[in-house]
Amino acid sequence: MNVGVSVKILALVLTIVLLAGCSKESKDSSGKDADAERGRAAYLANCVACHNNDPSKDGPIGPALKGSSKELIESRVLSTSYPPNYKPKRPTKVMPQFPFLKDEIPYLAAYLR
Repeated sequence: MNVGVSVKILALVLTIVLLAGCSKESKDSSGKDADAERGRAAYLANCVACHNNDPSKDGPIGPALKGSSKELIESRVLSTSYPPNYKPKRPTKVMPQFPFLKDEIPYLAAYLR
């Protein structure tokens, strides 16, 4: 094989490898994208009846949830209370408990972050 052809093939392979490493769909090793996607699925399945499909917007009953802390999500989902010293956006007592979502709280927090 000609040296010039070998160099071109090597350059092509390196370019492909570098471009693959720059992919927008790459996920970090901590799995944060997967956690947020699982949280999104839980949110869409359980929260959008009262909160907006877009968590940065108020819903028909519940407030926007974008930026909610894990502590707030846990308090509201499991006991319908608020964390200590938290000032609610809407002082209502409408939200029911969702104890079956206990294992989903870290994922909801990752999505709503």
